[in-house]
Amino acid sequence: MNFKNKKVAFYTLGCKVNQYESESIKNQLINIGYEEENFENESDIYIVNSCTVTSVADKKTRNVLRRAKKMNPESIVVVGNSNKSGLVDFIKDIENKKSKILTENIFEERKYEEYEFATLREMSRAYIKIQDGCNNFCSYCKIPFGRGKSRSRSLESICKEIEVLTKEGFKEFIIIGINLGAYGEDLEANVNLETLLETVVKQPGVERVRIGSMYPDKISDKFIEIMRENKKLMPHLHISLQSCDNTVLERMRRNYGAELIQERLLKLRDNVENMEYTADVIVGFPGETDEMFENTYNVIKSIGFSDLHVFQYSDREKTLASTFTDKIDGNIKKKRAEILENLRKEMSKERREKYIGKELEVLVEEIKEDGCSYGYSENYLRVKTLNAKSSVNELVKVEISNLEKELLIANEKGKRD
Repeated sequence: MNFKNKKVAFYTLGCKVNQYESESIKNQLINIGYEEENFENESDIYIVNSCTVTSVADKKTRNVLRRAKKMNPESIVVVGNSNKSGLVDFIKDIENKKSKILTENIFEERKYEEYEFATLREMSRAYIKIQDGCNNFCSYCKIPFGRGKSRSRSLESICKEIEVLTKEGFKEFIIIGINLGAYGEDLEANVNLETLLETVVKQPGVERVRIGSMYPDKISDKFIEIMRENKKLMPHLHISLQSCDNTVLERMRRNYGAELIQERLLKLRDNVENMEYTADVIVGFPGETDEMFENTYNVIKSIGFSDLHVFQYSDREKTLASTFTDKIDGNIKKKRAEILENLRKEMSKERREKYIGKELEVLVEEIKEDGCSYGYSENYLRVKTLNAKSSVNELVKVEISNLEKELLIANEKGKRD
């Protein structure tokens, strides 16, 4: 079938993993003749790649699907979480057969789905997906129901994608997945996240490697050693924290407690220069008392985070936590979120001020008309460099002079030796 003049529109909700998948599907459809259309316009196919983390995302998804069908009642709607990498073949089939629905059992998926290479880029950085799914079944989370069991990508495939991207000039790679710490658990070969990182940093052309979201209990002593010994591994982690109270963590079915959080994160910071953390936190989980919230507040403050993403708990349909009867009043949840937001601002200022007068290395991502360049330091702090002389995608040394809100202001010292 001729797919020229056929239009496809995308709407992606959620994390970088979803964006990675959408970009792959988009590239494949464009390669066989489809034209990308704005989602607000009439299209032949609407693809909605949604997040399962919050009830807000679920509501947005339903609204987006209704909008798509309203714009074109004859458009094709695809439903199904598994086999996203085979979606293009499925679309070819439904274009011919006019079958409108795809349904599959995500828990039958046992192998990692391969996607086309070079699918998600952001300025001077490229994303590498290494893993999908999760086996944890936290009491508030629907991700295992949406993505199935944990499945790891082969190390060979990962290295091949990095080889392609380094030849295209990318210097920084961000390792993403649903549960990175589970990488390799389902592979026969003796490989895990630590061995993957040791392999990736040795690939020719790789200058920087960032690690996406990590669970505190996956920060092993070996992981800390690798972070300390490999300067190409950037000193920043986004921590899937959720709470720092033992009772709440237990009811969430998390596999760690507050003492482990403190011990692991502080030990990693003691071993890795300029180590910084960002984190996700849920407030107002069922049964969370003022004392429990205070425990979370105190642990977060004692560690110090450069940024926090604070979420007010909301029920997820068919999760264990949705059956809990001791729900927290909405006004209390809002107040606790505001308290953590104030702490976030306080910590952000404190963590950034410590770099004034010090040198950092920045990957230049954009240069604006005022002659200033913008990029991120090794520890994922946004930096504005005055009177920049370097070009986009260059690594430069800068000296931090002051702070404007949450933006570090710097002067260029020279390119990397």
